Amino acid sequence: MNKPICDNPRLLRKRDLGHNYFSYTFAPCQAAGKCRPGQFVHIKLPTEAVFFRRAFSVASVDPAKRELEIIFKIFGRGTKLLSELPKGAEMNILGPLGSKFTMPRRNHEAVLVAGGVGFPPLMYLAEQMIRKGYEPGRIRFFYGARSKDDIIERSRMKKLGVDLTIVTEDGSIGRRGLVTEPVESFLDQHGSSVRLYSCGPEPMLKAVNDLALRRSIRGQLSLEAPMPCGYGVCLGCVVPLTDGGHARVCREGPVFEIGEVAL
Repeated sequence: MNKPICDNPRLLRKRDLGHNYFSYTFAPCQAAGKCRPGQFVHIKLPTEAVFFRRAFSVASVDPAKRELEIIFKIFGRGTKLLSELPKGAEMNILGPLGSKFTMPRRNHEAVLVAGGVGFPPLMYLAEQMIRKGYEPGRIRFFYGARSKDDIIERSRMKKLGVDLTIVTEDGSIGRRGLVTEPVESFLDQHGSSVRLYSCGPEPMLKAVNDLALRRSIRGQLSLEAPMPCGYGVCLGCVVPLTDGGHARVCREGPVFEIGEVAL
């Protein structure tokens, strides 16, 4: 893990993605050149109303311009206050933190399974894979949510050229059902040549983890957890491991190997 940097970039771009989702791009951010897919940053809000920092997955970076993007949804007081910040606001950002995804080999079919707000780090992973020469059409991106209101950045994903499958529980866009259903069908057809990546709510991660273990498919999961400190001191994000013991999501994670965490 790279040594994190703490600096004070400004909110360069603020995009309202609709339905309480926002994209924020900060610059100049020294951490941008060190970030890798799967890692996160810890943001201190410029207000005394919220004491602890908030952890956000990195959605994209432009190292040359020192720009770093996060995508978030309003869930509570912290994200509500964050959404109200004006363009140009100065932020204190610590990062990059946590572990990163391991890139697949060129002979693998890359299967990315995103659920809800687990979408941004996998979008970043897909972008970086393509930048490194991975064929976009061999990146199978399964994106699941409750409804069309929770499916964001569709045009952005189409521009990447990945094989995108959208699944919503209510069928308001894409296929109707759970995102793990088409994933299971795909895995049954492609077997061990697949490298699997997933980020999203824990029930979905457990289902993806189980699907992979039954088929002896390797891959990685990115976990979500409250992270008050962000670097392993407070032990507020501890998860049990399958072989005994525990790990900190903010330090040993958030990216873990499939089968490593007892979900």
